[in-house]
Amino acid sequence: MKRPLPKAALLVLAVLLGIMALGLLSWYIPKEHDLEPSRRKLELERALAEAKPGSVILLEPGVYEGGIYVENLRGEPGKPIVIGAEDPLNPPVINGGRECLHLVEPAYVEVRDIIFSGASENGLNVDDGGSYETPAIVITLRNLKVVDIGPEGNRDGIKMSGVDSFAIENCTVERWGSGGSGIDLVGCHNGIIVGCVFRHGDDVGASGIQVKGGSCNVTIRGCRFEHAGLRAVNIGGSTDMGYFRPQPPPGYEAKGVLVEGCVFLGSEAPIAFVGAEGSAARFNTIYRPRRWILRILQETVGPGFAPCRDCDFTDNVIYFMSREIAEAVNVGSNTSPETFRFARNFWYAADDPGSSAPILPVEEEDGVYGLDPDFADPEGGDFRLKPGSPATGKGAFAQADEAEGE
Repeated sequence: MKRPLPKAALLVLAVLLGIMALGLLSWYIPKEHDLEPSRRKLELERALAEAKPGSVILLEPGVYEGGIYVENLRGEPGKPIVIGAEDPLNPPVINGGRECLHLVEPAYVEVRDIIFSGASENGLNVDDGGSYETPAIVITLRNLKVVDIGPEGNRDGIKMSGVDSFAIENCTVERWGSGGSGIDLVGCHNGIIVGCVFRHGDDVGASGIQVKGGSCNVTIRGCRFEHAGLRAVNIGGSTDMGYFRPQPPPGYEAKGVLVEGCVFLGSEAPIAFVGAEGSAARFNTIYRPRRWILRILQETVGPGFAPCRDCDFTDNVIYFMSREIAEAVNVGSNTSPETFRFARNFWYAADDPGSSAPILPVEEEDGVYGLDPDFADPEGGDFRLKPGSPATGKGAFAQADEAEGE
């Protein structure tokens, strides 16, 4: 006579069956620890092919062969499809391929706690498959590391084209293509990039984050850019007409982009407004840029395209060497610098405090010039302000400090 299962075991079994019925516990990939990267790839592709709304696909530690291409991976509101690590402290690595992972027309998908490395084109690619009227939607990328992509040419760490409603959180991108971006957004809307770190090189013709191709309503907050290419943040850029989303092109490269609470080390120009409008850089800390503090440019010209205009640069702390700066603000042709606003910035030329006041395209409101901001430990990379700093209330940590004091 068989004994009935104890009540506790029945309860656990019922919970597991219920979870599986909801699709919340779908796959652990792979279960065998000695699988080759190519076999791991096949197991992962099989799990992705069978995923349904609410599925969670957990990858065990190990190396998975890249070049994974997935179409129409679609969760639902409240039931995202999750691709993540079984052990976030020992994340899996997807290595190689043209792209480590390429998601085409996904919806309600979260990718988290994975390392992407060694792809020849892009580390992680998310796009609308060229169907501009049906963008990829509600995409979350969290706790990812993307390294050693390219290295030559226009190769991106994370590339997103035609994605609406997205979040990129706490990701690290290091060493991408010599002409690419750590994160490249083309025609993306209503998103946030927060708490990310970018490391590359000052002399590489690349950018840390680029937001272009009709992108709008994008916030870049609390990120750190350590020598992240020639332009650490490129608000706008240059896009072929056929790649704008929406179509026809809306007359700007980027609109409504906000860069706040970020730290910039080096770069030829930490911030560039390029064919942008209605955008802002505020409460950032900029340390020793290599040529300019910011640039105002227009690279896309033609009928219907407005000049770069109506942008703000406010409440930033700028620590620079006058001998390293060609000019504070580089203004290109076909722009409207007179429509920009500069206010309450804190400028300090460490090698010549008397030359701290910059030449700006318009008069600044309540700027502060020639005082040492008194960072906690700039040589050690700590750009918080010491108590009593004359720059209190400005720079990358001002908003966090205010929140703590409430």
